Amino acid sequence: MSGANAHRGEASLRVAGETLVLRPSFAALVAAEAELGPLFALVERAAEGRLSLGEIIGLFWHCLRDRPAALTRDMLGEAVTAQGLTAAMAPLKTLIGQILAGR
Repeated sequence: MSGANAHRGEASLRVAGETLVLRPSFAALVAAEAELGPLFALVERAAEGRLSLGEIIGLFWHCLRDRPAALTRDMLGEAVTAQGLTAAMAPLKTLIGQILAGR
């Protein structure tokens, strides 16, 4: 799998020794919004430090580009939890920045 393309607003995340790419495409963000609620409210919660782990995983799940067939949402959550929230902040910041700035 190729790496993240910063010009497209992509971010990378390591899961089970593999680098996954998170791409906030229109379809991905619509799916995330359908599950998590309005994106502006999500951004506001993130800015206030009130974004839940479930919301972070939900956003990541919907933004995964080329999701491996064997990867489950629980596996993604376990991988993020094992790395700690600090490791998730860089890709989260990239996705939130892309939500606010657009392309």
